[in-house]
Amino acid sequence: MTTRILPAVGDPDAARSVISLLSQLPDAEPAPPVADSTHLVDTLARLAATSLDELPEVVLVHERIGPVPALELIREVALRFPAVGVVLITSDASPVLFSAAMDSGARGLVTLPLHYEELASRVQAAAQWSAGVRRHLGSGAETLAGPGGTVVTVSGAKGGVGTTVTAVQLALAARASGRSVALVDMDLQGGDVASYLDVQFRRSLADLAAVDDISPRVLQDAVYTHETGLALLLAPGDGERGEEVADRSARQIIGALRTRYDVVVVDCGTYLTGANAAAVETADTALLVTTPDVVAVRAAKRTVRMWDRLQIRKAEESTTLVNRYHRSTEIQPALIQKITGTRMAGVAVPANFKELQGVVDAGRLHDLDARSSVKQALWSLAGELGLVKAPDGTGTQPGGQLARVTRGNDRGSLGLRRRAGGRER
Repeated sequence: MTTRILPAVGDPDAARSVISLLSQLPDAEPAPPVADSTHLVDTLARLAATSLDELPEVVLVHERIGPVPALELIREVALRFPAVGVVLITSDASPVLFSAAMDSGARGLVTLPLHYEELASRVQAAAQWSAGVRRHLGSGAETLAGPGGTVVTVSGAKGGVGTTVTAVQLALAARASGRSVALVDMDLQGGDVASYLDVQFRRSLADLAAVDDISPRVLQDAVYTHETGLALLLAPGDGERGEEVADRSARQIIGALRTRYDVVVVDCGTYLTGANAAAVETADTALLVTTPDVVAVRAAKRTVRMWDRLQIRKAEESTTLVNRYHRSTEIQPALIQKITGTRMAGVAVPANFKELQGVVDAGRLHDLDARSSVKQALWSLAGELGLVKAPDGTGTQPGGQLARVTRGNDRGSLGLRRRAGGRER
């Protein structure tokens, strides 16, 4: 049987050394190495979306892979792609590291400098384990063929642009179509999801932060089931406890949710932390909400550039939603797209706060009238993002019969570009 092997090695010299040895293994089919953790997860997700059988049997993770640390990356791969055997390549052969690697989900450990016999033995063992898992899955393999549920993060360019309203309505739209949905409030110091949905619950994200292995039972205890059917994982009531949720915890929590829910919507708020940065990096869709005014658009531009500098997400891989849109607004979506370099959502949310004020004040955002233009726009957005289950049981495809934004003319584009985009520094 041919063993497909995908190396994740950032250093070019180390990558050549690994490929050279792998090519000598009998019945081995090494793929070109991926240079960082993001490319590894993206590659596995793309293969898994086609079929479980397309996934490699073995993934080799070098200790100096980045930007996600090797053990965290192993844990994420093990959670999202449980039929793949992961082997860690490391210069540290201590029992402590070996135990930590096994706890993270690794199936073996190879020490540096690499030796043919040890590499062959570990790869063979991981491949046999992978084959056994796939045989055991049998007819149930279809349920695990994809990378798990869809994760969408919703971030605000600045405070007050409608981030939480957007996140809640996207989650409600997905749930109304019959999908299992988790709504996570990762605005760790000022989260308002509980207030918008009239919820009082003592458990929060902080209670999961110290848990090394989030079992289904542990996750269930931390989640509040709302009357709408949404599973809510809330921000801590005491804002200072938000510091307990590190990026490692966020990855683990989102990974656990992804395996149990069809859709995971994460409200990231407006302030960047390690936790919500990890969420944005691992999300299938990163949505950035802005309003069509100079201050908000400049803030959106800063946010996108910061994501790029920190290697969280590239501008072209992000989607911007315009909230409180009006045809007469000077700053149109086409101009925002030029300034931020992001994709634009195919819908814009109209400026009609009067529709929201009553349900927001009552903490009953889920009772927003179906005739509301705001609700209709956000539920159309959910369809565009593929969060809504179509009658045939599949997600709706982007670009379907959705309300489209009239891009409008770019009046005064030079002056507006200077005002909204600011000057390069």
